[in-house]
Amino acid sequence: MGAIIPAILPTSREDLESKLARLDGLVGAVQVDIVDGRYASPASWPYTERGGEAAREDFLPYLGHFHFEFDLMVENPGLVAGAWIDHGVNRLTLHADHTRDLGAVIEKLQVTYGHDKGFAPDLLSLGLAVGVETDLALIEPHLDRADYVQFMGIRTIGHQGEPFDNRVVRRIVAFRKAHSDMPIQVDGGVNLHTAPVLLDAGVSRLIVGSDLWKAPSLTDELAKFEALAEEYGIYEK
Repeated sequence: MGAIIPAILPTSREDLESKLARLDGLVGAVQVDIVDGRYASPASWPYTERGGEAAREDFLPYLGHFHFEFDLMVENPGLVAGAWIDHGVNRLTLHADHTRDLGAVIEKLQVTYGHDKGFAPDLLSLGLAVGVETDLALIEPHLDRADYVQFMGIRTIGHQGEPFDNRVVRRIVAFRKAHSDMPIQVDGGVNLHTAPVLLDAGVSRLIVGSDLWKAPSLTDELAKFEALAEEYGIYEK
């Protein structure tokens, strides 16, 4: 799994397919942001087309070309997480402050899909996302069953291009000190200016959205991020 993961916030299935086509052959993993329009807004695919039921009906385009990570920005991710795993998603990110009975959801996924922290991460990994104002005590009881923690680098989630919130850096430094072995990724506000600060704070994976899609050359921008990660000793795995 690489250190630089492109993020896609798809407005439609066609938009998802188009962006995946541009990434095909360039990266081995992508993060797809799933927004239901209730937990955050505006809604993304599949909620823009046939509502939440689409998560139980649609198959992923380019399945087998990428490791898919789905960031579930939905009101109750426990209701849809299993459906996405059934369709080939390799990594699921659950937002701790909006997952009802977080421990029960994790346990159900472990029992149903045989998830075991650190075991066969290419098959299934579970991550916990926290906002810039989320009390980290919320995830402490569940860290022994999580494969990674995702810090949101922006205050308002569900949008790409939001300004970086510098408060996240202090939170990452404190968390890294307390949990030296836990992989940390950051989503939101990641660009070539904020990336060095995050890597220096102990982040191991950067989720990059609008900075890639707005770049004159997607390939060149990816290469710049990858070179930067290598400067910090983080290489493609």
